[in-house]
Amino acid sequence: MVKKYDFVITSGGIGPTHDDITYGSLAKAFSQQLVHNAETLNRMVELSKHRPWIAQQSEEQKTARERMALFPERAEVLFVGKDIWVPVVRLEGKLCVFPGIPGLFQKMLDGLKPYLPLPPPSERPFRHQIFTLLPESSIAPYLTALQKRVQQEGVRVGSYPLFMKGVYVSLIGFNEERVRELGTEVANELQGKVVTEEEVKEAKGVA
Repeated sequence: MVKKYDFVITSGGIGPTHDDITYGSLAKAFSQQLVHNAETLNRMVELSKHRPWIAQQSEEQKTARERMALFPERAEVLFVGKDIWVPVVRLEGKLCVFPGIPGLFQKMLDGLKPYLPLPPPSERPFRHQIFTLLPESSIAPYLTALQKRVQQEGVRVGSYPLFMKGVYVSLIGFNEERVRELGTEVANELQGKVVTEEEVKEAKGVA
């Protein structure tokens, strides 16, 4: 997958128990040895020292805990949060290893943004969104025909219903002028209006 895609994620399997085999499996897949990462061990101790049970652990339990800092030897170790000792481990510059805990996964994914090889704004596609109160089934034939019509222009058309509220139609392309022109057409055709990213986030309850 790292040969085909720019960003690959694994989630879970990086804890201290026998069935946490993600790091070991990836080391084997990429022909690497597993080695302890010193900075991860230091952060683990520093950010966990307020927990009384840490000092009471046996050597066997300590060894199990330190398995969480045992990474493929050539991996990048990215610390994406000051209050998180668990790093994002990245292989081949593309495959990122995340914990399986949903809240921690989300927080670390947000923290990873500065480390992603994203193109500069001038090289990113432009997205235009239109909101309509018409049901998705009613606008489907028009959107299907529109996508066929503009596909050769490199414009993508998508629809995203918001339960009991309406539908957001998304137009994405590199030619901003053309995408805006199509946005006006779509708004008129679907009795809708062009909306900003901030309005979409607010409607979806996204911070």
